[in-house]
Amino acid sequence: MAYIIENANILKQQTFQKASLLVEKGKITGIRDSFPRYSFMKMNAEDYIMAPAQVMYDPAPPLDRPFSEQKSYFINEMLMKGMTSFLTFAEVRQESRLFSRIKTVKSSLISSPADYVIAVKVPARLLSPSFIRKCRTEKIPAVFVEAGSKEELSAVPWGWIREAVFPYNCPLVPIFKTADEKEKKALQHFWKQLMLKEKLAHIGEELQEREPVAREHLAMMGIWPHKGDIRQGGEASYNLYVKDGGDRNIEESELFHYYSHRLAITAHKGTIIRAGGYFRFCPGYGERVIIKIPAFFTV
Repeated sequence: MAYIIENANILKQQTFQKASLLVEKGKITGIRDSFPRYSFMKMNAEDYIMAPAQVMYDPAPPLDRPFSEQKSYFINEMLMKGMTSFLTFAEVRQESRLFSRIKTVKSSLISSPADYVIAVKVPARLLSPSFIRKCRTEKIPAVFVEAGSKEELSAVPWGWIREAVFPYNCPLVPIFKTADEKEKKALQHFWKQLMLKEKLAHIGEELQEREPVAREHLAMMGIWPHKGDIRQGGEASYNLYVKDGGDRNIEESELFHYYSHRLAITAHKGTIIRAGGYFRFCPGYGERVIIKIPAFFTV
């Protein structure tokens, strides 16, 4: 069903844009000052802040649990918080199992109400040119590298990795196997310096579990602007937060942590799934998001 959102206060990072949006078949097909000649149903969003639905990082959603527990997880930990898609990974311990592990994760998400992006996680010792080439074939947008020491990272043939990853250039994301904060900081510093030295696309720190992925990281993986953006031709997945008088200095990145109590409406691919106390749970509505080219757009 097509509809028009009038007088939207669209928040992009730190700035507001006043506009009206035409939504058709789950896409934003037009952004203008107004649509006076259209007879579609109209929704006045003047009293709300409009922001794109966010992408959550969750490496371990409860996919092996009963459906009732999965439903509770998706509703309470994701959709009710304004996140309509998420990033997860297939954990790979043997290179020969890469394709089967991705297939297993994909199959387990068949009932997901949210869209999902599948990355892979691999121990640093298994990182090889052939593994990277297989990831490139599978259009894997990020490789999570698990390491517990500088020695593990130093042993990787990074020069060959750099050649194998081209031209897909999916970023490498660290997972540090140490609970000691001092050791973790030292390992993180070593990781950053190593990645810069080897000139590899990377994220410098661990992603925070069950929190929105930062826009610059989404862009590196090629997820943004397909997800996490409001633009003409893009997906109509958005949140509406109730306005008050002190919202002029608000930042988009603050919405999840400080304004969740004001979240009133959430739309996923044009469909309103949450409006006040009403919630619509749609199992199987989620789709796997395939990233053709990571980092094609920059923030």
